[in-house]
Amino acid sequence: MKILLIEDERLIADALAVVLQKHNYSVDNAYDGEYGLDCALSDVYDYIILDVMLPKKDGLSILKELRDKGIKTPVIMLTARGEVKDRITGLNLGADDYIPKPFHVEELLARLNAISRRRGELLVDGVIRLGPLSFNPHNLTLEYFDKELSLTLKESQLFELLLTNKDTLVSKDYIIEKLWSYDADITDSHVESQVSLLRKKLLAVGTKITIKAIRRVGYRLEGLEELKNV
Repeated sequence: MKILLIEDERLIADALAVVLQKHNYSVDNAYDGEYGLDCALSDVYDYIILDVMLPKKDGLSILKELRDKGIKTPVIMLTARGEVKDRITGLNLGADDYIPKPFHVEELLARLNAISRRRGELLVDGVIRLGPLSFNPHNLTLEYFDKELSLTLKESQLFELLLTNKDTLVSKDYIIEKLWSYDADITDSHVESQVSLLRKKLLAVGTKITIKAIRRVGYRLEGLEELKNV
């Protein structure tokens, strides 16, 4: 999962990013509102963590513009503990949740999981389950019946991306945007390599799930429906 963290207090933002990365989230930091809005409008993030008080453009204005432009990415607002008005305004503008500062990281992680459940995703207690297949994106494990394999972080992120977009074709450009940062020197060959490695892991664990490549269009998972009958 890819998170955009818009927070101007750099020490807090950088420390929070490190913790989220340890839980296998991919995190991009934005330290002011204007840059944060530009990033958010790309619509490549799974979640946005948005502070209310920001330089150049405040968080509530960012949230309003995102929703006005049809960006539905879940947003968790960070507010000063006493600012009830900001929380109410944020929720009315379309925020999915808020956390008053200061907060415990464990609470933020729990709220991210809660939003996943409300969105109807396959995530249950941090684990994606499809019949006998269990995929844990937080400890990077893939289990099928009695076989279990470890994935690399990029393999895990790719599998999660394909699973959460299982009804659509996922382009190479979209994979690059979601799995790597904007300034990374990544080419199509990096994507092809990760797809090949993930295919081998899916085969090794015994599942019949395959990654179908549609030339010049993208990738999709096949064989998911068969798991329901296993």
